[in-house]
Amino acid sequence: MPLAPPALPDLIDHGFDTVIDVRSPSEFAEDHLPGAINLPVLDDAERAEVGTIYVQDAPFRGRKVGAAKVFRNIAAHIAGPLADMEGGWRPLVYCWRGGQRSGAFAWALKEIGWRTEVLEGGYQSYRRMVYRAMYEDAVAHRLVLLDGYTGTAKTDLLAVLRARGVQVVDLEGLAGHRGSLLGGLATPQPSQKLFESRLAAELCALDPGRPVLLEAESNKIGERILPPTVWQAMKAAPRIEVQADVEHRVRYLTRAYDDILSDAPRLREKLAPLRAHRGGEVVDGWMAMIAAGDKTGLTRSLMRDHYDPAYDKSRRTIGAVTLAQVGAASLEADGLQATAAKIEAALAAISPLT
Repeated sequence: MPLAPPALPDLIDHGFDTVIDVRSPSEFAEDHLPGAINLPVLDDAERAEVGTIYVQDAPFRGRKVGAAKVFRNIAAHIAGPLADMEGGWRPLVYCWRGGQRSGAFAWALKEIGWRTEVLEGGYQSYRRMVYRAMYEDAVAHRLVLLDGYTGTAKTDLLAVLRARGVQVVDLEGLAGHRGSLLGGLATPQPSQKLFESRLAAELCALDPGRPVLLEAESNKIGERILPPTVWQAMKAAPRIEVQADVEHRVRYLTRAYDDILSDAPRLREKLAPLRAHRGGEVVDGWMAMIAAGDKTGLTRSLMRDHYDPAYDKSRRTIGAVTLAQVGAASLEADGLQATAAKIEAALAAISPLT
């Protein structure tokens, strides 16, 4: 009987040894169940070929050609990635709608003797659950935002706090972006759907009776948009503000953003559009510092003339409630531990949900 979880947390906590997505690689890349592996029964080219035959030639011939390719690929997966699976292995298999592709793969695995189940409704049923969690239902957790000017090491502090047992969601990590104008990474960001899947899975794993700490962000991290239910909860969430000396922030940012600060063409490309917002004289100064290789001076100027004014404007617009202000004497490793302890104490003062 197909698996039909009643809600997203039940599906996330499925209990199977392996989740197998048998869709094509491009479908898998766009989004998939957390932790799933991709063993396609038809790759992208094969899927297009079979679809063309089915529509333009004859459905029967399309099914026949497709079946030959599907079972050849299933055989390759069994002889390859699945070759070392023991007899007690329990896989969960899904495709787009829980139909022919997953059914064929599951049949073959069951015939071998593995305790295999198919996800009812396939990826579409999973996506409906994620959509409901991210676009319709109110967030069940009490969110607290870690706030502060750019360069106060908030992302690093989240990692330290997670290691200390605090419930944390790293939005920038999930979005594959550092969340600022110069925050792009070498690897591309996940799709919007995959970002939402990652975020929904993170929230499902957390205790709604304890506060959850997230970094204060705008509603967009790079090209990924925070889904409505999370963004609404973040706008209403209280904040803990990290404060640090300007020179500490300059040193931290110069080190953390060395990749783009060392890439003059990309840096010029990113900063040139700010001429309309910050003025030609300011941007010309940035360009001169880029030409001179003055990373520290450029970072200091970016904070003074761009990042800090943008932060101040955002705080005025949102009108956030500040629970505590935490001073960071240092943004080095030892200093982060001390600051994290202060943040943890501020979180502990929040009454638990009832």
